[in-house]
Amino acid sequence: MTPDDVPVVYRRLKQYFETHPSPVADFIATRTNDPFRVLVATILSARSRDAMTLHVCARLFKRVTTFDDLARMPVESLEKELHPLGFFRSKTRLLKALPEAVSRLFKGRIPETIEELVQLPGVGRKTANLIVMEAFDKPGMCVDVHVQRICNRLGLIRTRTPRETENRLRDLLPMRYWKTWNRYLVAFGQTQCLPRTPRCSNCPLRSYCVTGREAS
Repeated sequence: MTPDDVPVVYRRLKQYFETHPSPVADFIATRTNDPFRVLVATILSARSRDAMTLHVCARLFKRVTTFDDLARMPVESLEKELHPLGFFRSKTRLLKALPEAVSRLFKGRIPETIEELVQLPGVGRKTANLIVMEAFDKPGMCVDVHVQRICNRLGLIRTRTPRETENRLRDLLPMRYWKTWNRYLVAFGQTQCLPRTPRCSNCPLRSYCVTGREAS
């Protein structure tokens, strides 16, 4: 794949996303566009499957919808809610630290820039990019394991770290693709371009993919 192939590859990824159910599609729906939900759900999703994170968030958001709710919730109750997730104790600590951090650093509002967001507990660049895109409808380039893996498999980039990938994709992709690039590739990576056994034989991107051509 070359940068000139981006428009047709993007269209195929979009079509795939719209016709193949995936955990990330349901997960996006539960976050809505509420900055609080996007922030909390994205922190909880780290090192956890989207389907399980969706289940936990659906229950949690029935009890917790604001930072005040989160501050009032006892640690033991929050741990119980998050128990199905990996690293639930560390995620409990991060969520309990959020209300104070947001109040102290940003006077109770969730900031709208990546540089500010990464100052919050549990927020790295991936989370920050996702928040600015989904909660504030601003350009961002969210790089997770699926984006990192698939973009390198396609041969679009040759990078080793998420930050390097973010920078390269910001240079290569038209800004109109940024907001949905992550969700399309996550869905594709969850159901088609799997980490260990990619389904190359029936892949709609096979003719554009270095790995797919080598597998033939």
